[in-house]
Amino acid sequence: MRLTPDAWIFWQHGFFKLNATIVFTWALMAVLTIGAALITRRLATGHERSRWQNLLEIVVTAIVGQIEDVGLKEPRRYLGFLGTLFLFLAAAALATVVPGYEPPTASLSTTAALALCVLVAVPLFGISGQGLGTYLKSYVRPTPIMLPFNLISEVSRTLALAVRLFGNMMSGAMIIAILLSITPFVFPIVMTVLGLLTGMVQAYIFTILAAVYIAAATRKSSIGKAKPKAEPAAAD
Repeated sequence: MRLTPDAWIFWQHGFFKLNATIVFTWALMAVLTIGAALITRRLATGHERSRWQNLLEIVVTAIVGQIEDVGLKEPRRYLGFLGTLFLFLAAAALATVVPGYEPPTASLSTTAALALCVLVAVPLFGISGQGLGTYLKSYVRPTPIMLPFNLISEVSRTLALAVRLFGNMMSGAMIIAILLSITPFVFPIVMTVLGLLTGMVQAYIFTILAAVYIAAATRKSSIGKAKPKAEPAAAD
């Protein structure tokens, strides 16, 4: 029994290894890329649209709505990053119904890479939204003493994102594998359906947390800004 897909080695030459995590990650990205290309190659603007285009519009509209609900202005600006993040995690969970497939998100290396993407994206969006100087000042507010604590917060929440996703996805795969080895096939099927639901929930939570972090980084601080003075009333 493999704890993670990292232990499934397809090819190895010295230090270099080609494991299931790498293979399934690239296969998943290829399927998403090819699928997106096929769906978007004949987009229609009229009333008659294909079912795939309708499905795509529903998914995009739902993601944009969730980003907007988090508090991010101009949600389509963040759609490329957050939408891709959600679709990859959701597809990784849904593909577990394929025999022989192991979700790459059950590997700590994959979840750490996804968390690092969020770690890099947060300051990039923050700088583009507030400017470099204003964003860097947020680390020393309300006092410069908070600088090390704010830096630790950035690292710790990134680690928490990776460990949370890894733990939930790996535990689900492990439970299904154990049940398949000791019980009939009926109960594991129910657990597989539950695992699909758990994977979708984890994809949603991971994406929403990333959106919350970006919203916090792009929100312009009102500290130190003077309140506008009220204009004197006009004389009668």
